[in-house]
Amino acid sequence: MFMSGVLPALLLIAYIFFCVPESQHFYRRQARSPAASTFSVLRDHWKMALYAIALMTCYNFFSHGTQDIYPTFLQVQHHFGPATVKNVAVIYNIGAIAGGLIFGSISQNFGRRRTVIVIALLALPVVGLWAFSTTAGMLAAGAFMMQFCVQGAWGVVPAHLNELSPAAARGTFPGTYYQLGNLIASVNAVLQTAIAERTGNYSIALAVVAAFAALSIAALMKVGPEAHGIVMERPGPV
Repeated sequence: MFMSGVLPALLLIAYIFFCVPESQHFYRRQARSPAASTFSVLRDHWKMALYAIALMTCYNFFSHGTQDIYPTFLQVQHHFGPATVKNVAVIYNIGAIAGGLIFGSISQNFGRRRTVIVIALLALPVVGLWAFSTTAGMLAAGAFMMQFCVQGAWGVVPAHLNELSPAAARGTFPGTYYQLGNLIASVNAVLQTAIAERTGNYSIALAVVAAFAALSIAALMKVGPEAHGIVMERPGPV
């Protein structure tokens, strides 16, 4: 199943390479000035780079911290069978899809920063229901609401990260600093498992990471720049 996914990806790559034109912004920038080195552009915007890495680290702790060990939590701490775990996973993924669509759209009018701050703070009162409920129904409801908030915050990221990027590195900046944040947050599963083993309680491990990540995202968005509506040919915030 994993390898079969390679074929449609290769077909899509070929279609993009041969059939999709470059943007007009790219051609106009090429005509006005020689191409700058990607590394020189990123070096000149190191403050924004550090901010983006910190933000994406917190974002990845927010998503992985609410997803990685949640099925294990349902199985080990609550002794639910595979069918129940699957049903809860389906429910919270529906919440994730809805949150991303709704809050990504809301941010178009409400602003990127304000939208993320609101949805990250809304996740805090959900933590109790999501991590400390005792029945499958209540845990499913909590998981739905948590992923609605988590992916609601993520629904803003594709636009926000591109708007923050230097104009000459918009093809490199978002992916590079997203993946660096993801790399730092890759410790999440080990961290949460260690907390669960030390405390004997997965609920505490889930709640601590989710709450800390939500508060960190809200704080970083509060002090960070708003670039909503920026003209993509312009340099962007620094």
